Amino acid sequence: MIKTASPSPVSDHLVVALAQLNPVMGDIAGNLVRARAARAEAARAKAHLVMFSELFLTGYPPEDLVTKPALEEACRAALDDLARETADGGPAVLIGLPWREEGKLYNAFAALDGGRITGVRFKVDLPNYGVFDEKRVFDSGPMPGPLAVRGVRIGLPICEDIWGSEVVECLAETGAEMLLVPNGSPYERDKRDTRLNIAVARATENRLPLVYLNQVGGQDELVFDGASFGLNADGSLAFQMPAFREDICLVTLHREGGDWRIEPGPLALIEEGQKADYCACMLGLRDYVEKNRFKGVVLGMSGGIDSALCATLAADALGPERVHAIMLPYRYTSEDSFTDAEACAKALGVRYDVLPIAAAVEGLEASLQPVFAGLGRDVTEENIQSRARGTILMSISNKFGSMVVTTGNKSEMSVGYATLYGDMNGGYNPIKDLYKMEVFRISALRNSWKPIGALGPEGEVIPENILVKPPTAELRENQKDQDSLPPYEVLDDILECLVEKEMHTSEIVARGHDIAVVQRIEHLLSIAEYKRRQSAPGVKVTRRNFGRDRRYPIVSRFRDRLAGPYTPDAAIQPEGGKGIGEAYDG
Repeated sequence: MIKTASPSPVSDHLVVALAQLNPVMGDIAGNLVRARAARAEAARAKAHLVMFSELFLTGYPPEDLVTKPALEEACRAALDDLARETADGGPAVLIGLPWREEGKLYNAFAALDGGRITGVRFKVDLPNYGVFDEKRVFDSGPMPGPLAVRGVRIGLPICEDIWGSEVVECLAETGAEMLLVPNGSPYERDKRDTRLNIAVARATENRLPLVYLNQVGGQDELVFDGASFGLNADGSLAFQMPAFREDICLVTLHREGGDWRIEPGPLALIEEGQKADYCACMLGLRDYVEKNRFKGVVLGMSGGIDSALCATLAADALGPERVHAIMLPYRYTSEDSFTDAEACAKALGVRYDVLPIAAAVEGLEASLQPVFAGLGRDVTEENIQSRARGTILMSISNKFGSMVVTTGNKSEMSVGYATLYGDMNGGYNPIKDLYKMEVFRISALRNSWKPIGALGPEGEVIPENILVKPPTAELRENQKDQDSLPPYEVLDDILECLVEKEMHTSEIVARGHDIAVVQRIEHLLSIAEYKRRQSAPGVKVTRRNFGRDRRYPIVSRFRDRLAGPYTPDAAIQPEGGKGIGEAYDG
C-alpha cells in the first residue's frame, strides 16, 4: 500500500503514483479494471497523477494482434471511458495504448484529465532487433514536445526513445521540465545495469529528473521484471521499486529555483545474477499457466536435475497443491532415480505417482515388429520409451486440465539431445534458456534461498544426490549423457560462444577447445533447428534465446569450417530422437 501524501500546490509540487502492474495481453476490459483500481488507490493517497506502463491497455508486446481493428476500437472505447472518469477531480492519468490516426498506427501514450483526453504522444524510435519487431506493426511518430499535465511540462519518451539521445534532446529543447518514461522492457541477464546507464546518460545530458516505469509479468517467452526507478538530474538514484512483483509507488517531485528534484524514496533490494534468473523463470511459468487458465501442471519426474528444478519452479510459482509429478519408469530406471524422484516430490509437497511404461513400450514395439523384422535395436527403440512417456503425460493433461511442463535445458535443445513427441512434449519450459551447468548452480542456490513470493517450502528441496550424480537419459543400460556429448562444462562454453556471441569456430578453438569437438557441436547446433522450431516456448533469460531472439532457417548447409570446402554431413532424421548418433555421422 502507498502512504498518504499531504496536498500542496501543483505548481511546485507533483505527486505521481507509479503503477508497476501486470497487464494481461488482449484483456482490455480487465486491464481497464486494473487501471481504475490503481487510480482509486492513487486518489486515496492524494496523488496528482497516476502513470501506467507502455501499451498498458493491450499488454506488451501485442505483435500482430495490434493490427486487428476490433482491438483498436476496444482500446479507444476503454480510453474514452477512463477519460470521462477523470472528471471526478481525482488524479490525472498517463496510459499507453495503440492509436490510429490518419491511416497510421502508433504506439501511443495518452494523458487524461478533467473528463477528457488532454494530449497524446507517439513513440518515435521503434525497436526492430532481438525480441522486438515494432516496425512490423507500428508507424514511427513525429519528434515530440512536452505535454502539460497539472501545470507541469512533462516529457514522455516511450521506452526505446531514451536509448538514443535525439528524442530526449528534442523534449528538453522544447521545454520539458521532467521525463516520465513508460516501458515494456523484458528481462535478460545483467540488463538492469544497461538500463540504468542509459537512463543516467539521458538525465545528466539534459539536466532533467527521469522516472523509469517498467511493466512486470510474463508474456509468452518474455518476462518483464519491473524494477522501476527514478533519477535526479545529476544521475543519482532517488528511488528503486522491487523486481518481479507488482507495486504502486508514490513519488514526490519538488521544484526549487526553477529545477525539479525527486524526493528520496524507498530503495528496494533487487535480485541479481542467478537469483534474478530463478525469479524470471518462476514468474514466467506462473503467468503462462495463470493467464492461459490452466488448473495446474503435470510433469515427468525422472530423478534427474532438470525435472527436479522444473518441479521446484512449479511449486514455487503455483503452490505444491497444483503440481503433479509422475515417475514413468522402465527397465533402465535405476534405484537412485526412484529414490531421488520420490524424495524431491516429498520435499516439495507435490502429488507424486509412479506409472510404469513397460506395457506401452512393449505394445508399440510389437506393433512395429512386422516392419522392423530383421533389423537391430538402436536409438529408435530408445526413443519409443520417451514417446510413451510423452503420450501418458499428455493424456493426463487432457483428462485433468493441467499443462505439461517440459524440462529440457538449453544445452540439450542446442544440440538436439531431445526426443520430438517425447520429452519435448509440453506446453511450456521454464528452463529452456538455461544451460546445463546453470541448471546445477541454480538448483543448489534454491536449496539455500527462497525468493519473495515463492509458494513452495523453505530449505533443501532438491536432494543432494540429484546435484552430484552424472546426468543420464536412462534409455539403455549404463547410459550417461557424456557418452554422446562432451562434458557439460566444455559443451556449455562452446555453445555460449556459438549462440550468444556468434563467434567463429577458429576463435572458439583458440580458447583451448579441441577442433573436432567444436566443429561437431557447431554441426549439431545447425541440424537441430528443426527440433527447436517444434519445441514448447520457454522463459527468455540470456541475451539470445531460441525463439524470438535467434531465428535461423531450418534448411541450411552453411557450416563454419576451419579449412576446406563444405561437404555434406549426415542427414537429419525426420522424426528426431534423444540420441545424438541418429543426427550426426562423424
